[in-house]
Amino acid sequence: MRCYVGVDLGSTTTKAVVLGEDGRILGRGITNSRANYDLAADVARTEAFVTARFGLLRREVQRSAGDARLSALLRAFRLEQTLAQLQRLAAALHAEIDHAVAPALRQGTHDAIDEIIDRSRQEEEQVFLLPDPPLRSDFFRDVAGSTFSRLAEELANRDGASFDLLLGLYDKCIIQVENTPLELGFHDHIGAALARIGDPPEVRAGVQAATAMAFDAAVTCGTGYGRARLPFPKEWIRSEILCHGLGAHAMFPRTRTVLDIGGQDTKAIQVDGEGIVTSFQMNDRCAAGCGRYLGYIADEMNIGLHELGPIAEQSTRKVRINSTCTVFAGAELRERLGVGERREDILAGLHRAVILRAMSLLARSGGIEDEFTFTGGVANNPAAVQALRELVEENYGRRTLNISPASIYTGALGAAIFALRVDRPGAELDTGGGEA
Repeated sequence: MRCYVGVDLGSTTTKAVVLGEDGRILGRGITNSRANYDLAADVARTEAFVTARFGLLRREVQRSAGDARLSALLRAFRLEQTLAQLQRLAAALHAEIDHAVAPALRQGTHDAIDEIIDRSRQEEEQVFLLPDPPLRSDFFRDVAGSTFSRLAEELANRDGASFDLLLGLYDKCIIQVENTPLELGFHDHIGAALARIGDPPEVRAGVQAATAMAFDAAVTCGTGYGRARLPFPKEWIRSEILCHGLGAHAMFPRTRTVLDIGGQDTKAIQVDGEGIVTSFQMNDRCAAGCGRYLGYIADEMNIGLHELGPIAEQSTRKVRINSTCTVFAGAELRERLGVGERREDILAGLHRAVILRAMSLLARSGGIEDEFTFTGGVANNPAAVQALRELVEENYGRRTLNISPASIYTGALGAAIFALRVDRPGAELDTGGGEA
């Protein structure tokens, strides 16, 4: 099958989108960029082709097996991936203990790690069995880190291993795990996933058909903060501004204003009726008020990044935040907590401060026209979305605000469209209307 790939190598996450010859989205993939830029593009592309194969599988078995079977298979596949990553993490931790931990503490530390990893596996198995699993991060680092920290606190000092020692081992070894090419391919875990859901014949037939399909990536275009690191011809590299503008237009054709809040920067973009950029503003000097700032706040509070928004939504008042500078964020956060402010109220004020910075860029780019599209990872944060709705209405009146559930892939989608147009100039697109 001939296809086209767009890769958005961001400072925090790397995304990939695969398009078919008709412009329809076949698959999407995402991974963490922080550990290794060179590896991230390959992992994200592999993940995109994994989901493309699940798309083929869906068409093969949807009528005979139904969506529930397919959903169960995908969850089982993700579980097999996570269990394999936990195994790698355990190996890295034990090797690091033998290398860096004092002999008197080694056995106790080995025992603590064994119990943490074993219980982590058990918890992953239990989550898989839940009929309605909770919302979780897409990244192994975040999922494993949250569980590891909780269990390490429970087991600390029982066998001589302190909490700081256990957490220090995790912080070092998770980087090694992320830097190792992961077994993310469709073929690596699909057999175990199929067995886990009972190996139903109608699903097995679909798996065989999807496995046999060969994808031919005709053109791959790159964009993003780290696009200079991508191993593509120069003519197949596009700016983030162009890709986010085109991607937002493809998802929502009436879009005229685009706001993208990524990990390292914020972009306010104006586009015309064809998705061509007419004006833009960008904060390119620091990560203040961007995804990395929010990630730092999450780390300071020892919670997952995906938990920030839901916690902030529980606020009854917004605490005024004086600075969104990452350097001073920890000090101001501790100061606010020290005087008795509730963390929900602090986080609500923080989200408003982040969006206020974005509103300044939007004003300088030309304001907000109907329709207005919010893209990037922060668009998945409900507190940020609510703050944006409130501030847009306060300053511009009612506007149609578009947010796709797959908004984080907007830049990669734009790059994939450019890839398609390199090979097939003037090709008509069918991106699914509102889905990135």
